[in-house]
Parts: sequence; C-alpha cells; structure tokens
Amino acid sequence: MLTILGFGMIATFLVLIMMKKVSPIAALVLIPALFCVLVGQGAKLGDYVIAGIGDLAPTAAMLMFAIVYFGVMIDVGLFDPIVRGILKFAKADPVRIVVGTALLAAIVSLDGDGSTTFMITVSAMYPLYKRLKMSLVVMTGVAATANGVMNTLPWGGPTARAATALKVDASDIFVPMIPALGVGLLFVFALSYVLGRRERKRLGYLSLDEDLTVTETVEEKVLVGAGSGNKGAGAGSGSGGSASAPSYENEEGETFAGLDPNRATLRPKLYWFNALLTVVLLASMIMELLPIPVLFMLGAALALSVNYPHMADQKARIGAHAENVLNVAGMVFAAAVFTGVLQGTGMVDHMAKWVVSGIPDWMGPHMALVTGVLSIPFTYFMSNDGFYFGILPVLAEAGNAHGVSTLEIARASLAGQPLHMSSPLVPAVYVLVGMAKVEFGDHTKFTVKWAALTALVVLGAGLLFGIV
Repeated sequence: MLTILGFGMIATFLVLIMMKKVSPIAALVLIPALFCVLVGQGAKLGDYVIAGIGDLAPTAAMLMFAIVYFGVMIDVGLFDPIVRGILKFAKADPVRIVVGTALLAAIVSLDGDGSTTFMITVSAMYPLYKRLKMSLVVMTGVAATANGVMNTLPWGGPTARAATALKVDASDIFVPMIPALGVGLLFVFALSYVLGRRERKRLGYLSLDEDLTVTETVEEKVLVGAGSGNKGAGAGSGSGGSASAPSYENEEGETFAGLDPNRATLRPKLYWFNALLTVVLLASMIMELLPIPVLFMLGAALALSVNYPHMADQKARIGAHAENVLNVAGMVFAAAVFTGVLQGTGMVDHMAKWVVSGIPDWMGPHMALVTGVLSIPFTYFMSNDGFYFGILPVLAEAGNAHGVSTLEIARASLAGQPLHMSSPLVPAVYVLVGMAKVEFGDHTKFTVKWAALTALVVLGAGLLFGIV
C-alpha cells in the first residue's frame, strides 16, 4: 500500500504542476500533507516536516548565501569577459544563441553549484531571447541539461554521495566516467544546434555587421543588423539606446536590462580581488576546508564588505537579490515537506524494495545497466540523498551477488543527472525558471524528453567504452 501511495503522491504532484492547477510551492506542501493523512500517519506530519526541514536547512542556507555571493560577483563584473565572449559569438543568430547558452552553462557549471550557473546564464542570455522573441523554455531546457551533465563533478554532489554510500573513492567513480560524460556534453551541444535551427526556422535569421565592438549592447547589435525574413526581432534604426545604458523592451512594454557594461555596480579596480576570492572559495569547497554553507556565508560577507564598504550600498545589493533568495529558500523548505513525508512514512523504502524485487534473476549480471536506467526516473522523482543513500546500496548489493563490481554500479548511477537537474525537488531549478519567467510546468514538458535522452546517451557511452 505504501508503494502505491508513494508513486501516487509523486504522480499527483507532477500532473497538477504540468497542468498548472496549483503552484509548485503549494503542491510541495499540500499534496504530501494529504497523502500523509491517507497513509494514516497524519498525527506525525509535524515530525516528518521538521525532520525534512532539518535535512534541507544547510542546503537552504547554502543557496541563500550562494545567490548573494554570485549575485554580487555578477554585479561587480567578474563574469563579464565570459559573457561578452559568448555574446560576441552568438550575435543575433538563434543557432549560435542556443549553442552559446549550452556553452555558457557548461563553463559556469564548473563551480559545482546549479543556482550559480542558472543565475549567470539567464542574466547573460535572457535579453537576447526576449529581444529576438525566442522560446524561453529552450533556454531553460538547454541550461538545465548542460548543468545536469556537469553536475557529476566530484564537488557537485552525486559523485560524492555515491562514493559515501558505497564506501569507494570518488575519483575512482568520476575519472573513468569522463569519456562518457564528454559524449553526453557533446550531445547537449548537438541538441542545442538542432533546437537553434528550429528557432531560426521559426523566427528567421539576422546577419550582423562583423565590425561591432564587444561593448556594444545586444539591443544595438540587433537593430543595426540587416535581417531577411525575421519575424521576431523587428527592424529599425539605431535608436534603441546607448551602450552605457542598455535597455530592452518587448511588444508588451516590458522593459528588462542585460549586463550593462557601464552599470554603476561595477568594480573594475577590484576585478582581480574578486577573481582570487572566487578561486579561493571554490578551492575551499573542493578541499572541504569548511562546510559549503559556511564558506558561502563568509564569502558573501567578505564580497559585500570589500566591494561595497558603505552600508547603504550593501543593503541595496542584498535587496536587489532578495526576491531570488526568498523564492529559492521558500521552495527549499516547501520541498522539505515533500521529502520529509516521503521518507518519514517509509514510502521511499517500500518503493525501492518493490523496484529491486521486480528485477528478474537473469538481469543480475547486467545490474550496472539496470542501475543506470533506474537512476533516470529515480533521481527525478526523489532527492539525490534518497536515491544514493536509500536505493543505490540495495542495487549494489544485488549487483555484487552476480559479480558486478561496486564501482560499475556507482558509475552507472550518475547517468540520471541530466534529468535530475529539472526535478521539482531540486531547488536550483526554481532559480532558473524564476529568473527566466518561465512556468515550471512548461519547462518540465519541454525539458524532460531531451534530458532523459541525454541521460541515455551518457549511459550508452559508458557501456560502449566499457566503463559500466
């Protein structure tokens, strides 16, 4: 019964979200509360929720201060050179813009934090997508899938969890998987190219003058281009604004700003300090000198104090990022209700045992493949903690009984990460859809099929190379 109710709770949540019948934060709270009552454990709901909040509180703290830290780094211009390079490459061609989105997301994903990746990617690419009337779910889907492949970095989380759960070395899991992950990343770029061509066919193509300077705004680049058949960008003379104050406005009158190369928050004289601070922060994360939430707390406080010594400026920067902080923190604590009930009632355990018991004996020697396939839906429907600490050890034990090594099982378990990054239980995805002004249901309907296909490509490459 718990197995049926567990799958029923997940299915109900996803259906309501994709049909836009209820907001994600309400669904994350109300649906598990209802199913907790149906299970007959309504009296323990408070205990389950508090336990869930306790488990996710460090994550919420990390995301809150990570948003502030990297928000400040965006404000001061640390990532501007990368962004300018991507924008110069993209110009106003939908194909280049979508490929550039994947490239930027992959590069920034090296820090191991999805929220950071999505903040920087959306900040850079959103004005282009809006100005050219490109599909915003293409942007969120490509960014999430690219980040999902890169999420397998040892400091990204899943690899460390698999290593801890199975008591093996993280490097022994990750390093042999690099070729398969590389194939997965190439597939994301190929997918971006295909989606970009689809957007180009829908919108048309703008050719731009080749002698544009890097500091010109996206607005000016679009307006000076000589387009043929372009239905999305419009036409006109260069009256769209100056380089010092780029502004973008769509047909509905919505105004939005890109990364203004002359914005007041820039701190060019402190560029190398901020770069060094970020490198030290990331190195400290990798070396695990302190818990990640503590590192981001210290980093955010130091970044604010040095770049904006006046209290009024610090308050202004915190206020500028408060909406993202509140949205993400609220979503994390709402997700704590979902995960708390799922784990506290025992539904996760029953679901895992049911799945493992359904694996026929003849598939025993192929448990690495089974693990890889199961990782795709399981890491979407539950947290990484639930999968890696609850289900993976059971799968590894079953594999060992048939001569499949623990390391093969561990490597195969990483295959599902491209889809995991669009899971409703991943707080960072709400940063992505929130900043991109995309409905979570729309993002889900568009992204799931491509992300699942990417995961299968990674798994297939692992099998082809003999890694799993």
